[in-house]
Amino acid sequence: MPAEESSPILPALDQLREQPQLEPKEVPGLLERLAEVPDPRDPRGVRHAFAAVLALTACAVLAGATSLLAVGEWIADAPTHVLEQLGVRPDPLLSRRLVPSESAVRRLLVRIDGDALDRAVGRWLADRRPEATRRAGLRGLAVDGKSLRGAAKARGRKIHLLAALEHTTGVVLAQLDVGEKSNEITRFEPLLDALPT
Repeated sequence: MPAEESSPILPALDQLREQPQLEPKEVPGLLERLAEVPDPRDPRGVRHAFAAVLALTACAVLAGATSLLAVGEWIADAPTHVLEQLGVRPDPLLSRRLVPSESAVRRLLVRIDGDALDRAVGRWLADRRPEATRRAGLRGLAVDGKSLRGAAKARGRKIHLLAALEHTTGVVLAQLDVGEKSNEITRFEPLLDALPT
């Protein structure tokens, strides 16, 4: 019997829907956490805020974009109030906001540190857990590895991730690329080290 298809988009939407009732000032926002990811670009000539590009990409994927072309189309059509909330800068000459093109998003995503991005998103999700869960001390985690469908690195190597999911909330708190010349066992300890407290 073949395994069911899995998509990271539906679990991500489920995690965002079931948010605890927290005040915005109580936890760092997504933009603040994304700003923790090192920007790989030379600061000269940067037109788009790094965290804003990452947030726009995340919003596009959560809205159903399944390719970089679809992400670029979603960004180009994003409402002004969404662009404003995500920190997209206004055009100094025109009455609109400067949005990154699909090629700009593609070039940036190829260069970012994926592990740093995973840590930032994991910390953001961990920040949003209910207070009782955060204070509980011991927590149950499930660790499992999955090959990403439709994604590959250079020379066609599939991307294989090891992820840690918290039992009580169902939130993936950390994940790491297993790597080409490694296996899941050797990445287990670094995965636990990457878990937010």
